[in-house]
Amino acid sequence: MVIRNSDIADIFDRIADCLEIEGENPFKIRAYRNASRTIRGLGPEVRDMLSAGGELTGLPGIGRELAAKIGEILETGTAQALEKLKAKVPEGVIAMLRIPGLGPKRVSAIYHELKVETPAALKEAAENGRVQKLPGFGTKTERHILDALETLAQRPVRVSIAMARPQVERLLDHLQGTTGVRAAAAGSFRRCRETVGDIDVLVTAEDDSPVMERFTTFEDVRQVLARGETKASLVLGCGLQVDLRRVAPESFGAALQYFTGSQAHNIAIRGLGRQRGIKINEYGVFAGDDRIAGDSEESVYRALGLPWIPPELREDRGEIEAAREGRLPELIEPGDIQGELHSHTNATDGRSSLEEMARGAKRCGLKYLAVTDHSRYLRMVDGLDERRLLAQMEEIDRLNAKLKGLRLLKGIEVEILEDGRLDLPDSVLEKLDLVIGSIHSHFRLPERRQTERILRAMDQRFFSILGHPSGRLINEREPYAVDLSAVIRNARERGCFLELNANPQRLDLTDTYCQMAKEAGVLVAVNTDAHSVADFGQLAYGIGQARRGWLEKKDVLNARPLKELLMLLKGTMGS
Repeated sequence: MVIRNSDIADIFDRIADCLEIEGENPFKIRAYRNASRTIRGLGPEVRDMLSAGGELTGLPGIGRELAAKIGEILETGTAQALEKLKAKVPEGVIAMLRIPGLGPKRVSAIYHELKVETPAALKEAAENGRVQKLPGFGTKTERHILDALETLAQRPVRVSIAMARPQVERLLDHLQGTTGVRAAAAGSFRRCRETVGDIDVLVTAEDDSPVMERFTTFEDVRQVLARGETKASLVLGCGLQVDLRRVAPESFGAALQYFTGSQAHNIAIRGLGRQRGIKINEYGVFAGDDRIAGDSEESVYRALGLPWIPPELREDRGEIEAAREGRLPELIEPGDIQGELHSHTNATDGRSSLEEMARGAKRCGLKYLAVTDHSRYLRMVDGLDERRLLAQMEEIDRLNAKLKGLRLLKGIEVEILEDGRLDLPDSVLEKLDLVIGSIHSHFRLPERRQTERILRAMDQRFFSILGHPSGRLINEREPYAVDLSAVIRNARERGCFLELNANPQRLDLTDTYCQMAKEAGVLVAVNTDAHSVADFGQLAYGIGQARRGWLEKKDVLNARPLKELLMLLKGTMGS
């Protein structure tokens, strides 16, 4: 199996987890964490860089020792450092890190003090009241652990779309390298769901095509589950199952429509067909025994008197009625985005300098970039106090004087404190172009208190955008309890904006709340929350979520040209 950047990053994260559980040197732990972020954020594969004669030591956070470990992983598939740690830290202890709210320090206490080595043993210990007796835990933490374990037990096994996408794209390229093969991914992946359970791939090919052999010998295959003349299944290295179906060219569109749509959408489509006296399935559209459509998706919808419906909308949430009435939205496209309104530099927890971020944004075709490093409350990332923020603003002025084709905006991601105040005084915030208010602490407040906290923050004089509004980390941390309907209403009344965070670990707002914001007339900023130049590439995930939420260009704040954007931001900054 080929070793990818994500595999290397996973190994470094695993080493860091084990080191932290064992109470090792924090600088060593941080070095592995930083190296993981660097490798995960790279565009090209490390193995390709080395094959072309590149040097890894020029990458941020990668010294000679870590570069040697990367070489070892590429050669052997693992690192001796990790294998040695595995002997000290059982697999079940690492599994406990997937429990929301349990970081390495707490897992270390549970492991070393209670001798608990698996999630199942942790559940038993919590039920017997042993966990609450640990220093710094208590009854609330114990109850939270039990609730989180129950949630994890009920959660289906799904992976982030960001993990699935590179694998799927490589697989499609691999399949289409066969002469005469047409291939497409379907299912929830094509609908841009945040997570996917498996991947459906459709192909058309000649009868004597080696496409099935090519599929089962793909370089990232971990296990071949089944193989026949028209169907095959395998498991990729990341654990994702892929099902391949070979269909006739005249049925390709019908199959693509059938295997893309949600179950609810497809049931509704078949119901419309019955009303017209036609039958719709994965083989085509039939009037009696005659196939009348099916070679393209457009032909399937046309047979029902409908325009083509974008895949992201196929959830049976009003898209069929909108299509029938000519109300389908002209969904936002990546090229509509004019700039980025949420980014970090190495002044706090970013991995690129201010100038590197600016030049990277320009290379990506952006017209403006807001620099929004963290405020002083987040000491762990060396958040900016007033003095350092003012110094950064002066640096932005100097860069703007020499940059051509890109405007840097002065901003901050300020912490929303527990009582709803912002972490920096108005005397500083008023000097900025925009203020993002976000929550990074006190996630477990009751819904009423959490909602009031956010509403009070939004009502502050200098508040532009609510950052990552639910605080969730997909498959890692549940959203905090908040009434987002009330937040959307307040944003409309206050005249501020909401963020759709394109980081594939976050992707909040959800599609449902994007649609609610649109209906309320609240503009949404689709931001990558970039911590390096490579992170600008995550915009695609945010665009997919925005399209699922029916957002059009006119609904997106940073699809506005600079002059119009500045006028809108000015309205949020006490003017």
